[in-house]
Amino acid sequence: MTMHYVYVLRSSVDGNFYVGYTANLKSRLILHNSGEVASTKNRIPLSLVYYEASRSKKDAMHRERYLKTTYGRRYIRERLKHYLAENPRTE
Repeated sequence: MTMHYVYVLRSSVDGNFYVGYTANLKSRLILHNSGEVASTKNRIPLSLVYYEASRSKKDAMHRERYLKTTYGRRYIRERLKHYLAENPRTE
């Protein structure tokens, strides 16, 4: 059975998050960091800071949409609060 992933990347350039969905997390991260994804090519390098796995593509896509909302972004910041405190953005 294929796993589906919702992931959050953090840009070293601006410290902002990017939320996405994929069925192949490893190859998707390579695409992001090689500049092949238009929405993140000017924000590399990117670090994987969070991901969730699901067996259902619909569930994963629904979760991605939620994490892109104000409430979802709030959830991510709360979930990663210790990581963000220990790893402030460096310029």
